[in-house]
Amino acid sequence: MARTSAFDKEKVVQSARSVFWSRGFEATSIPELESATGLSRSSIYNSFGSKRGLFDAAVDSYLNEIVRPRLRPLLQDPVPAHALEDYLRGLAAVFAKPESLPAAHGCLLINTASAPIAAENDIAAVISAYREELDGAVGRGLKAVCPELSPERHALLSDTITGLVVAAFALVRISPGEAVRLLQCAENLLED
Repeated sequence: MARTSAFDKEKVVQSARSVFWSRGFEATSIPELESATGLSRSSIYNSFGSKRGLFDAAVDSYLNEIVRPRLRPLLQDPVPAHALEDYLRGLAAVFAKPESLPAAHGCLLINTASAPIAAENDIAAVISAYREELDGAVGRGLKAVCPELSPERHALLSDTITGLVVAAFALVRISPGEAVRLLQCAENLLED
């Protein structure tokens, strides 16, 4: 008779997510994952298939528990006029707290984009989809605050604000002040 899993899969994935987020996929070792999750190597492999399977579960968890809740106000119908400003200010406030995971480690997916694993087609597709999701949310927020923009100006500002958010995530680990400044620049674009 097969044994049932005697662990909370969600908590295991969250624990692994923290390690991958702080160290990256390649630098994270199986012993570190064992220590963080409380699972043995064989349990990790039996439950997730591989280190990569656990990473994929951590990325899904990151998107569903960290990214999408923050984007949710930008995706509701109708989008409140203040939603994009709130998003940018909220992110800046988190970046200003050095003890927060985003300030200490940036964005799991932006970090992964510059890692060797990003050369794998399925990982590249996840990162690309994340960027499109972010840009779509920013675009909806921009339309709510500046409905009079021409389609061309809207597309330009949406891409620019999205780019500033991505750049802020990329810089926050080494220069939190600069990351916050980039988010403030993005917010200032809403006034033009």
